[in-house]
Amino acid sequence: MSLRLGDVAPDFEAQTTEGPISFHRWIGDGWAILFSHPKDFTPVCTTELGYVARVKPEFDRRNVKVIGLSVDPVDAHRQWAQDIKETQGHAPNYPIIADPDKKVANLYGMMHPAHDEVYTVRTVFVIDPQKKVRLMITYPQTTGRNFEEILRVVDSLQLTDLHRVATPVNWKQGQDVIIVTAVSDEEAKAKFPKGWKALKPYLRLTPQPGN
Repeated sequence: MSLRLGDVAPDFEAQTTEGPISFHRWIGDGWAILFSHPKDFTPVCTTELGYVARVKPEFDRRNVKVIGLSVDPVDAHRQWAQDIKETQGHAPNYPIIADPDKKVANLYGMMHPAHDEVYTVRTVFVIDPQKKVRLMITYPQTTGRNFEEILRVVDSLQLTDLHRVATPVNWKQGQDVIIVTAVSDEEAKAKFPKGWKALKPYLRLTPQPGN
């Protein structure tokens, strides 16, 4: 299956380190991040799982649930968690899916034909409250993921869902945003009372709404 942005994230049932879940029901009415790992006891992913555990309050603050996935069974996940705590200072405080039959991996297109068939590609999916896929990023096995960037994208998605704006290159929370071209100047006067700076008729910068 080839997922595209805007598609409904496939639902599934699975065993996790926190018990069985039905994915859509587990997401509830918030956001979710599903991120896959090639295999338990792999070095790069060990650092990632520990980091996500450390910054989980940031995801919680944004109403985002985080869930990992690996093709190994739950018992192996739990043993790996001990190594993660020992080496990274934080054990996973979110569920990790056990996917030994690769059902979820295949459902989400995580298996790459050029790789050993045991391994999932290291992919991140951001899923919104309507269960739609809003971001997909695939990393090589040798490069650790940048979860600060993923938090930045969540901030942008949540902001732009509420207001008729887009975020410019390298945007961070609190910085100016772009008024989308579908909003006329007349409409913008009502929507953006702080005004805007027009670099071009199609490029209007305004202070971030809500700040």
